[in-house]
Amino acid sequence: MNTEREIIERADDAAPVEMLTALFEAHGWAFEQVSDDEVTVEIPGSWTTYQLRGIWRREDRVLQLLCLPEIRVGEDKRRNAFELLALINEQLWLGHFDIWSQGGMLLYRHGLMLGDDGMLSLDMAQHAIESAIAECDRFYPAFQFVLWGDKGPREALDAALVDAAGEA
Repeated sequence: MNTEREIIERADDAAPVEMLTALFEAHGWAFEQVSDDEVTVEIPGSWTTYQLRGIWRREDRVLQLLCLPEIRVGEDKRRNAFELLALINEQLWLGHFDIWSQGGMLLYRHGLMLGDDGMLSLDMAQHAIESAIAECDRFYPAFQFVLWGDKGPREALDAALVDAAGEA
């Protein structure tokens, strides 16, 4: 297993999927390279294990990161879930939460626009992944409160943020 230091010594920047796989390998996370342009990994979070997908769009030089907390939103809860999404997304500087129209899967999505060379630095990769996991962990309880605790969106968000602020 390579350490982050060994990755840095190999190259400062790399093709996006190559950098992500090297980073996942360094952390010891089980990953699968789906294609030359896509990799998926499972990363443990505070509340659950997240599936993270990195999808490279060569033509746009954009790396899209999708973080899936394995939460499906039933039709009966969609209205409150969408209101909660709007309240949460107002607070985010990077990325956003969404619900896939097919299947109701909750996800966090963030796109990284890379330069003309299409290369990804280790720092950028690490920060983007850490941010995705942190945001999913931060708001996971709010989704639980709405979907399983029958709280209203504002009440769920307030309760989740108070709980998160109280954690040590």
